[in-house]
Amino acid sequence: MIEDPPLITMRRQVPRPTAAQIAALEGIPTGFLVDAMQGRGALAPAIKAVIAGQDTFCGVALPVHVGPADNLAVMVALGIVQPGDVIVAAADGYLETAVTGDLVLGMLKNNGAVGFVTDGCARDVIGIRDMGLPCFAAGITPNSPVRNGPGTVNLRVVCGGVAVGPGDLVIADCDGVVVVPFARIDQVIESLKGVLAAEAALLPRVKAGLRKPDWLDGMMAGSAIKIID
Repeated sequence: MIEDPPLITMRRQVPRPTAAQIAALEGIPTGFLVDAMQGRGALAPAIKAVIAGQDTFCGVALPVHVGPADNLAVMVALGIVQPGDVIVAAADGYLETAVTGDLVLGMLKNNGAVGFVTDGCARDVIGIRDMGLPCFAAGITPNSPVRNGPGTVNLRVVCGGVAVGPGDLVIADCDGVVVVPFARIDQVIESLKGVLAAEAALLPRVKAGLRKPDWLDGMMAGSAIKIID
């Protein structure tokens, strides 16, 4: 670089989903959301809930980029987090130091945040359990970060292989974390109608003994499968 970047680059004014949009996706299984987005949208499978049972939320993305061994951007985000936000901290997959611990999560919860997600590590597992804020991370380590920057707050990041922008919706459950881009929220809500109807129709048939999907016989009889015996 010709000159050093600022410690933090931050955006204040960002789009936010409506209360109705958030309510429409709250409680929807992450698998259904992925089906409504043509099979994609989930963060890397290594990113899982730190505490089993504290693994469900639906909130508005406040993305931060911390980079390796740093969490200054997370601390700065404490100054602008709004009720219903989910901090998504992109650490470039760095796993040698923690991005957050119980006290930071406690402050986020006090500000109304509903979740924390990182492709880095967390620490203070017992304290995280006691704080009660759902935290998803790619690992656990007691090693602590520094607060040196550079970083970004409320700018687009890539976390767990998925682009996350401010105002996107972040939904989590025991299967993992899914991001619904802000521009696609209404489209996903509409597509979910078909997904939910299909699931509702098939589930009782499976429980009643269905052994294969209806379309499989047609495929077996056609040219898509070559029989060699």
